[in-house]
Amino acid sequence: MGLLRNHGLLLLVLFLAVLSLSFPAESLDEENLLQQLNSYRTSLNLSTLTENKNANCLAEELAEQFKNQPCTNTTGADTVPGTEPQFSNYPDLLVKCHLNITNTREGNVMPACIPNLVPDLVLSNFTQSQYSEYLNDSTFSGAGIGSEDNWVVVILTKDTVGGNFSPAQNDAAGLSLSSGLARLLFAFGCFLVMLR
Repeated sequence: MGLLRNHGLLLLVLFLAVLSLSFPAESLDEENLLQQLNSYRTSLNLSTLTENKNANCLAEELAEQFKNQPCTNTTGADTVPGTEPQFSNYPDLLVKCHLNITNTREGNVMPACIPNLVPDLVLSNFTQSQYSEYLNDSTFSGAGIGSEDNWVVVILTKDTVGGNFSPAQNDAAGLSLSSGLARLLFAFGCFLVMLR
């Protein structure tokens, strides 16, 4: 009877272990991470980072791209200010977020993979790694954060034209041009009608 009870207990433990593995990685509280990064910067007498919604969008898109890559922290090591991540569809990701490469060049993309997104490990992956150099840089003033599965992407932004992640102006310019062209064609059509 005792042997049967031990097997039942073993089966229960095994079932619970399998059940816990079937759930996805814990989701990251991105707002809390920004607060923690700001606490870190405050401890260094640096200004806090403000949330940049456009950088959030790009960080989410990049995290989506990273999620299928192996969980190593070497992926972000070659991502430095002035360069974009090495995804062939990077221009498409910028378009999805209504961004222009000109307004993102001075930002810094910092991807990291942390199994199960354990909050303390997430923070230390940014504050106690090669990324701390950028977090300690007073020229960065904003941040965008995105996460997917085990991947977290933090993007640092600046208050400069080349790093503010402001929306691309092409849509407005295109709209202005097309409405101007429409008016010109309308006027030309009216002129042709008057000649008849």
